[in-house]
Amino acid sequence: MDRFLMNELIAWKNRPRRKPLILNGARQVGKTWLLKEFGKRHFDNVAYVNLDDNPSMREQFELGYDVPRIISAIQFDTGQAVSEGGTLIILDEIQACPKALTSLKYFCENAPGYAVAAAGSLLGITVHEGSGYPVGKVNTLDLHPLHFREYLVATGNQNLCDLIDSGNVDLTNSFSSKLIPFLRQYYYVGGMPEAVSAFLDRGLLKDAREVQLEILQGYERDISKHLSRTESEYALAAWRSIPSHLGRENKKFVFSHIASGARARNYQAGITWLTQAGITTLVRRISKPGIPLCPYADDTAFKLFLVDVGLLGAMAGLDKETVVGGSEIFEEFKGSLTEQYVCQQLVSDCGLVPYYWSAENSSGEVDFLVQRSNSVYAIEVKAEENLRAKSLRAFKGAHPEIRSVRFSLSGYREQDWMRNVPLYAMSNAGLWG
Repeated sequence: MDRFLMNELIAWKNRPRRKPLILNGARQVGKTWLLKEFGKRHFDNVAYVNLDDNPSMREQFELGYDVPRIISAIQFDTGQAVSEGGTLIILDEIQACPKALTSLKYFCENAPGYAVAAAGSLLGITVHEGSGYPVGKVNTLDLHPLHFREYLVATGNQNLCDLIDSGNVDLTNSFSSKLIPFLRQYYYVGGMPEAVSAFLDRGLLKDAREVQLEILQGYERDISKHLSRTESEYALAAWRSIPSHLGRENKKFVFSHIASGARARNYQAGITWLTQAGITTLVRRISKPGIPLCPYADDTAFKLFLVDVGLLGAMAGLDKETVVGGSEIFEEFKGSLTEQYVCQQLVSDCGLVPYYWSAENSSGEVDFLVQRSNSVYAIEVKAEENLRAKSLRAFKGAHPEIRSVRFSLSGYREQDWMRNVPLYAMSNAGLWG
């Protein structure tokens, strides 16, 4: 399946001052496949080294940073002749060998002609920052689960993706009856590449769910593997509480909802781990919509979303009839699934950092705030076509300088104080105003 990040990889290859590349991302988002496919399409050959199960290559990096010796070892290990510019060297699971991570600095300084791309656990890479991490000597890209436009392409609907990209409002509105069913299908299948592939093989939603459950189990094993027993207990408790938190009207993460008497200090390290591993997205509350938004963020008040909408549905035990077909008893959690979708698209397809705002007395809340160029956008999320946005209107009245957008299943429309953008078309920045 095509990943849109391929274009950025091609741009990296053609940079005149290219540095070694680190491809960041959570486990199971397709980093290894994408790099191999990139090498296959755009280089003469690929020299692939998996450092997780290769003690002999780890030893070569431990011996020091003599790049010609390392290149010779890679050639011997992979059976591939390595040439400058013609070969893509892939160092997979690089977090298993901190010296290999550090070696990227020496490739950058002493052998810039070689195309080197590294991938691995997002957590493992970030942990080494400041202790051998090649600051300023690498280029980085982030890979996420497939966003909705990628999902449309994967399911054979390039024409619908092109329609969204066109920004043709009237035509997009007229094809909502085709786009909405695919959106609901995406809510269930999500964007984890293996889950999408499993669904496409036979067209059965249950095949995607089986993969999702396996991924969730793998994430829990990672938590237990990398943290101490006490830390993992707290991290798992926080992780497993996410559907419950998102299912509440006030989606702010509240530690007492995990267990009676729970204290923030016990769970904070676990939540940091979940975020650093890339399997959750932490959305912080801001006190005011200033530019930049970051200085106004409160680290003690936040919402916690999963990396993928399909995984949230699997974690919550939602069946296909409920998500794809709709159900009256699904009404309350439908909003949570939609907010998860919007958060995911803001990060993966729009490249934005989401925040939220709530009043001190909890009488009002804006679902998301993002900064795009020199503008702040306040975002209201509606699961269906309900167009009431009382909190958003009040926030816009208090801060007339911001721009206001509502994402819903209703068609595109422009009002005097806000724009309504269809959920399936939110990737098109031109529709935001």
